[in-house]
Amino acid sequence: MTRLHRTVGLLRILLVVLFTGLVVAQVVVMPETLADMAADEPDLASLRGPLLAFSITELLCIQVVIVCTWKLLSMVKADRIFKEEAFGWVNAILWAVSIAWVLLLGMFIYLTIQVEDPGLPVLLFGVVLAAGVLVLLMVVMRALLRQATALRSDMEGVI
Repeated sequence: MTRLHRTVGLLRILLVVLFTGLVVAQVVVMPETLADMAADEPDLASLRGPLLAFSITELLCIQVVIVCTWKLLSMVKADRIFKEEAFGWVNAILWAVSIAWVLLLGMFIYLTIQVEDPGLPVLLFGVVLAAGVLVLLMVVMRALLRQATALRSDMEGVI
């Protein structure tokens, strides 16, 4: 078994664990945590619904990225990553990350207006910046994949 196959196998195991953890977070952890927050902090109880919808949607975007990454790993393992079909999966990752970023930006603005304590908005601002970097990185990675695919097509045409 090559190093690539071992790496893909290990990555798939980690993706399954992460996906499972995200499902548990969506179904159990987030609803219970936000219910406890609403009970402990009555002045923040109005944020329970928006925060629940926000967190479930954000986690769903991560799950989309995991599924698309799984499909791309299958293409890497079969040496088909430099084919046009890969762009559909990469575009889906880009859309999911972009949607997550827009929602994150919206939540940052919403919480900045609603919450008096600056701690959470400042933390969320850092996350918004990091997610923006991720979106732009995905755009660059898609462009690199496009160039590599074109070069491989050219090389296959010559050979």
